[in-house]
Amino acid sequence: MNEVRVRFAPSPTGNLHIGGAHTALFNWLWARHMGGKFVLRIEDSDRERSTLEYEESIYSGLEWLGLLWDEGPRAGGPYGPYRQSERLEIYREYAGKLVDKGLAYREGEAIIFRVVPGEIVSFDDIVYGHIEVKSETLKDIVMIKSDGMPTYNYAVVIDDYTMSITHVIRGEDHIANTPKQILLYKALGFELPQFAHLPMILGKDKKKLSKRHGATNVLEYKDMGFLPEALFNFLALLGWSPGDDREIFTIEEAVELFDIKDVNKRAAVFDMDKLRHINQEHIKRMNPDKRLEAVKPFWEDLGLPYHNHSSDYLAKVLDIMEGRGQTLKELAEYTDYFLTFEPVKERVDREYAATSKEVLGPFCEDMIKLSQWETKALEDFAREWSNKREVPLKKIAMPLRILLTGTKVSPGIFEVIELLGKDETIKRLSHWGILNVSK
Repeated sequence: MNEVRVRFAPSPTGNLHIGGAHTALFNWLWARHMGGKFVLRIEDSDRERSTLEYEESIYSGLEWLGLLWDEGPRAGGPYGPYRQSERLEIYREYAGKLVDKGLAYREGEAIIFRVVPGEIVSFDDIVYGHIEVKSETLKDIVMIKSDGMPTYNYAVVIDDYTMSITHVIRGEDHIANTPKQILLYKALGFELPQFAHLPMILGKDKKKLSKRHGATNVLEYKDMGFLPEALFNFLALLGWSPGDDREIFTIEEAVELFDIKDVNKRAAVFDMDKLRHINQEHIKRMNPDKRLEAVKPFWEDLGLPYHNHSSDYLAKVLDIMEGRGQTLKELAEYTDYFLTFEPVKERVDREYAATSKEVLGPFCEDMIKLSQWETKALEDFAREWSNKREVPLKKIAMPLRILLTGTKVSPGIFEVIELLGKDETIKRLSHWGILNVSK
């Protein structure tokens, strides 16, 4: 069998969006699974709308997702150039051959392929099965426009053939283009690649994916605190499954299990809640040091002084959260009170502290006398103290949590107190007037 060669061919007229990333990912997975090549080709024939900024953004999005290309811009390769704007001579040459054979005609500067009626154009799609179209339903195909630039349907045939692409894997909106391209393949005497069209991605409302369903630019997910591994995992599930109802897997596992024949033609639903869940699971499974490095930029964005703390302390902060937070951004927000007392002061008013003093004052006065400042010792003491004084434990725990963290939801309050340390706990309780300790 020939080496599998696939390609992703975006137009740099916008950022890398979710649909494009999904197509790139399925191409990349098939190439890696088969030990083949993943080619990146830039379709910049729309000179007015194509920009270098968008091209760079596409590179950044692919790199962030881990979809590194074997050939293409920056990587080079034996089938270049990999930009349509640098391949104009190649397009003119093949179009001229069709004119010479009488299969195409000129109309001014344009070159147009003549579609002959009475032909059945058919192909077997790996995902959608057998598809056939009568040639009389197709119009003549413009190959070279009057401005000298190739059209999509023509350029893609020349590029895929001259780059030895074996599998054309793309969105199902291209099914209608495929018969036109097959006519050009046959007229040029080119061997056909295999076609696989991927299911459409819909929003939860079953309408075509758009900005109202969530961000469409891939790099926005990075800024929102999603891990590339999680977005990869989620996108792979849009039209494919590793089997056994598995939803969480690594990139390496996906490469091993993926088969283009297993892709489902049913429209896939982009469910933001599911993406958040998958992201949360990947954050939980991260190496602690890697997770810490991933959260730091989000603390930075929030203006939190993480530099004032040791890496050991910060890693413990993230560890104590035990999977809370579905994004790195949420994780950074949920842990702000471990890094500084300032946000707590902003979230709690002194009136609340004053109403809590009657019960908390005596409790805290006794708690700070403990010689062992560890979760179990603190919990045992609190239980004993509340039983002896017939005060429900929640009447101690909740105000303590609010005054120390500024929130009603946190890890176990005595775990928090242990990690904050005795000095910081005393400092915070003194600020609220719960303790009168001169330090």
